[in-house]
Amino acid sequence: MRTMLAVGLAMLAVFSLAAAANPLLCPELPSGAQIRPENRYFDVLPKVVPANRESVVEIVPLFDHVRPIENCTYELTYAPMEYPRQQTGWEPGKKMVIVPENGHFRIKAFFEGEQEHTFIIESTCEDKKEVVGDFRIYSVKEDLYALRPYKGDFHMHSHRSDGVESPAYVAGICRRAGLDFMSLSDHRWYDGSKEAQRAYEGLPIDLNIYPGEEVHTPDNSVHILSFGADSGVTELYRDDETAYRADVKALMESLPPTPDGVHRFNYAASVWAVKQIRDRNGMAMLCHPYWITKNRHNVEEPLLSYFFETEVFDSLELISGFGWDELHAYDVNLLQVARYEEERAKGRRIAVCGISDTHGHEKGDAFGRFFTLCLAPTGELGEMIAAIKDLRSVAVETPAGTLQRAYGTYRMVKYAQFLLREVIPQHDELCFEEGRLMLQYAAGDTSATDRLKQSQGQTERLYNKYWSPVADE
Repeated sequence: MRTMLAVGLAMLAVFSLAAAANPLLCPELPSGAQIRPENRYFDVLPKVVPANRESVVEIVPLFDHVRPIENCTYELTYAPMEYPRQQTGWEPGKKMVIVPENGHFRIKAFFEGEQEHTFIIESTCEDKKEVVGDFRIYSVKEDLYALRPYKGDFHMHSHRSDGVESPAYVAGICRRAGLDFMSLSDHRWYDGSKEAQRAYEGLPIDLNIYPGEEVHTPDNSVHILSFGADSGVTELYRDDETAYRADVKALMESLPPTPDGVHRFNYAASVWAVKQIRDRNGMAMLCHPYWITKNRHNVEEPLLSYFFETEVFDSLELISGFGWDELHAYDVNLLQVARYEEERAKGRRIAVCGISDTHGHEKGDAFGRFFTLCLAPTGELGEMIAAIKDLRSVAVETPAGTLQRAYGTYRMVKYAQFLLREVIPQHDELCFEEGRLMLQYAAGDTSATDRLKQSQGQTERLYNKYWSPVADE
């Protein structure tokens, strides 16, 4: 027994030392992301700068244990990720002395191209050398510099269809998980999303709650998501399918010959649904084409190929919110990404989204870890839809909460990789308290309103800080 106890204590001691030494063992956010120690202890201002221009960056220590020490010397090493030559002649990888100014480190550099930049600061105190931090900056061209990142999930279900929680609860937990915009998409039920809106109407919150619906047209196996439409589609045939069936029949008769294996009714019914969504100012997304139902993919391969060929949908659900065990059993997302890449290689222009498709927000490991990241001027509905259609979005997955991966065009993925590591975790931490207060309000505590007023605008202020130029003194 004593031997086992000694071994146990020794293992605990080893684990404690490893935890103390590992910079990734910081508190984990609902998304699975973590704030790096450099971003926890320092402000790096700005984090995003214009490309091909000279900018000033300040590294500001926030706590006494990381402030510059008198009589210590500091060296700076700079490394651009992609473009090795700087117009200012600063040799990458070469160390240079940097002297703190009023307790801050101030760096002026020409940031060439769209890329990530690494600044490593080391201290030497009485012959003891230590790394102060590994600080990251990203430079972007003007079109992206004017935009901000917004996180959203618009394929989710409440207890109004086959989910677990109420619409109000779902909206509150969305903000708690770091989302800037969301939409409920209950099966065949548009009003669930409107109920979520009504629950927080007039409240000082920064979460944008938009309407949505998962559309299942009669006798059509294809799942179609309506995001942001002014009204529902299911109402058009819920009580009487006569007009729907007449419209679909007319569409089938007007279609040119379709390839072998294409189910003409399902194709025509899908085209009909997309038109109804667009007529209502919404965006139509093809849902989880490789999802397994009845032991087969949800969308037959000839029909899916024809969808891509004729560009029926506004966007593709590239990343679906399957849990770790489900992905181990059959990796739907791997197939969807591979198919997306193949279609892109054919020259197709495909807008992509990532969603959680959550049916119980507190019981699964997908919610908050599968989402869409949009780059837009604001978080307004029209801007979100435009960002997705203009290929300014990426689909993000974090299976098991271990590693965030973004999918989309190379330019967007490269930038998103930086944002997800260096910016979004701080954003998510600010969202957590607002989401908690929203849930408190939904539970009947109206005193949460005053505290929500105090937190309103904090994520916008964070972004303003990270994008605002530092004066060149």
